[in-house]
Amino acid sequence: MGILGIEHVQLAMPAGASPRAEARGSSAALKIHLGVEADFRPARKAHPALRVEGLERLVESLRAGGHPVVDDEPLEGYERVYVSDPFGNRIELMEPTR
Repeated sequence: MGILGIEHVQLAMPAGASPRAEARGSSAALKIHLGVEADFRPARKAHPALRVEGLERLVESLRAGGHPVVDDEPLEGYERVYVSDPFGNRIELMEPTR
């Protein structure tokens, strides 16, 4: 018995934002569900942390697309940054250092 991984993460979004949410990509390995919350307030501290490959290229792509990327204090064994989804929810992107 034990936890094997995360099946999905759910984040909230405001009513009427479905078209913006549908424009986002997805992965078979990780699912991020978006659900309408009537009294929506973006999660500024609570967040999912996504383990990524090619963080530097991802950061360049995000910045080129006009998405602010925030560096954080070092975490042993990882390079990491924070971004916000289109609704202001905080998301951490992490890549193990080799």
